Amino acid sequence: MIIKQRFDIFFGLCDSFSGEDRALILKSFEHVRKAKEGIVRENGEPFVFHAISIAEILVKELGLTAASVVAMFLHESNPEGRDIPKNFSDDIIKMATDLNKISNIDIKATSLQAEKFRKLIVSLSADPRVILIKLADRLEIMRSLSFFPASKQLKKSNETLLLYAPLAHQLGLYNMKQEMEDTALKYIEPEAYREIVTKLRTSDSERNRLIADFLKPIESELKLAGIKYRIKSRTKSIYSIWRKMRKQQVPFEGVYDVFAIRIISDSLPGDEKPDCWKIYSIVTNIYTPNTSRLRDWISSPRPTGYESLHITVDTPEKKTVEVQIRSVRMDEIAESGIAAHWRYKGVQQLETMQLWLDKVKKLLNSPSEDIDAQASLQELKHDEIFVFTPAGDLRQLPSGASVLDFAFDIHTGIGAKCVGARINGKNSTIKEKLKTGDVVEIITAKNQIPKADWLNYVVTSKARSRIKQRMREEETKLAGLGKEMLGRRLKNWKLSISDDILSFLIKYYKFKVITDLYVAIGAEKIDLAEIKGLLQNSEQKAVENQDMADKTPVRRKKSENSDYLEIDEKLNNVAFKLAKCCNPIFGDEIFGFVTVKEGIKIHRTVCPNALRLLDKYGYRVIQARWKQTEEMQSFQASLKITGYDEYGIMGRINDVIMKDTGISVRSLNISNTKGLFEARLQVYLHYKKQLDMLMVHLQQIRGVEKVIRLSN
Repeated sequence: MIIKQRFDIFFGLCDSFSGEDRALILKSFEHVRKAKEGIVRENGEPFVFHAISIAEILVKELGLTAASVVAMFLHESNPEGRDIPKNFSDDIIKMATDLNKISNIDIKATSLQAEKFRKLIVSLSADPRVILIKLADRLEIMRSLSFFPASKQLKKSNETLLLYAPLAHQLGLYNMKQEMEDTALKYIEPEAYREIVTKLRTSDSERNRLIADFLKPIESELKLAGIKYRIKSRTKSIYSIWRKMRKQQVPFEGVYDVFAIRIISDSLPGDEKPDCWKIYSIVTNIYTPNTSRLRDWISSPRPTGYESLHITVDTPEKKTVEVQIRSVRMDEIAESGIAAHWRYKGVQQLETMQLWLDKVKKLLNSPSEDIDAQASLQELKHDEIFVFTPAGDLRQLPSGASVLDFAFDIHTGIGAKCVGARINGKNSTIKEKLKTGDVVEIITAKNQIPKADWLNYVVTSKARSRIKQRMREEETKLAGLGKEMLGRRLKNWKLSISDDILSFLIKYYKFKVITDLYVAIGAEKIDLAEIKGLLQNSEQKAVENQDMADKTPVRRKKSENSDYLEIDEKLNNVAFKLAKCCNPIFGDEIFGFVTVKEGIKIHRTVCPNALRLLDKYGYRVIQARWKQTEEMQSFQASLKITGYDEYGIMGRINDVIMKDTGISVRSLNISNTKGLFEARLQVYLHYKKQLDMLMVHLQQIRGVEKVIRLSN
């Protein structure tokens, strides 16, 4: 009987609903009543009172329609998501399902995770009404917090401050936000809360007197000016006062904007701005303005459409008062404009969140209209997903991320050993795409190593770079192993590693560089017994002559791109090294020379050793060029600068060098003799054109006679 009486009070709020809607509410309420029969809350009341109280907030305070109430009742009857009744519309079932998903999130209320959890809640709300229902649910919990255990009071209060109050603020539900924050503060900082409440009460009469005295001369001038107006005053929330006291390290009396006064002009559309500025002029003629605190959002409205003049003035009694000046239209937008104040606070939003907010704004501006939930779902394009570890840690990844992306996001070592995963308890492959809300447990194997095709399964730059890095490391290990294996076998065969043997093997197996040969041997892709047969059945001199005949000198240009060795980030690998005899830099004309023990060395074509290498070892020369890449390498170059030892010459040289921010100086050594100087300059830079320009600028310095590039 007591449940029926409580429900009838709520049901009286639904008189404006259609008979069909009222029938749906009754039908869904029966589900929650039966599901919670015999279950009581901490204060001994039937648990179903919680659902009825939420329904009252949805209808009375948020103005939502029957569909939202029905979805909430279905969710409360079965929050774990099992056996949701199917005899309701698809959009109602979808809302109830989304509410269940949010309720089953293991929230860790820490400031580090709070923003991610807010985004997760939004991403799980295909229909914007879901968030409004969830906020109403939390508001009812905060209103009932007094009979919760102390541990739950603190937990719920912290969650509310970190997650739900910001969402209410974001939606323009300022009264809900203020109530949530003030209630949470009451349990988190009870002494501070009581102190502020007491001081607000004791200063109430003084504050009312101050407001009346402050407005008296202003109202007289407004009437003389013929401006129609209305006055509002508002006291800052307890939580906002507490935050300002903490931030500014001041007592209650030091918070000057405990209250604010709004002067709202009842103006015609064309007179709004002129009337606001007239009011501004009247106020500042009477009281001294603090011009540094003027905020003119009438001439330049905020991106959200928020329009208002904010000024701070001082009274003759040295009291500071904040005054907000706006029209009736501006005031309505400020009161109901969703996300206006949220953005004002500087919180960046996801594009998907903004689309979602637009839906909520439409809903709140027209609360009697139900929106098409399915259309809402299709229009939202989520660019991010939110996935959990088994321990409940939340990971934010781009849409389309796979198990491998998730594994590398946790740790490079876990990603490199990943062989699969259990997603929501089910086994999955490494390339399985993840979706928001998934709980992912990575499965690893000790012998697993990254493979080239892994790059086809990942979308994050972190995973791609780590896979490439591990592949390079693995290649280096295999190259070292292959080199050792080949050397040991050649020794057993009474042979030694020679340039001719290596050149023959590279050509026979059609490798570009010696490292590729070593890797193939280390990975056991080439049988060493096969190499033995090749060497035993060939005459070395014939092989060498044939090699020399087949090879084209580097000075003859071929048209096929494959004939060129492209030099890129592998410079740090065993495959390539820059020759120290000429120190090539990006942009120099270069060639590669196959060495026996150090892979390929890259030389400038004007290297002092180039002619000897080309003439004597032409068959070991490989055409090379620089690969265009966004990742700039740093190269070392040396210059010799000579000239007259004039006063300030070194300062002028240093000024020229410092102007190019892309160049860093490694060393600068100077010697003087008989009025002349010689400077040896070593710099790090990215490409040859940069060096050429530096040389031109140095040559133009008064007193400098010659600038030449040194080979080392």
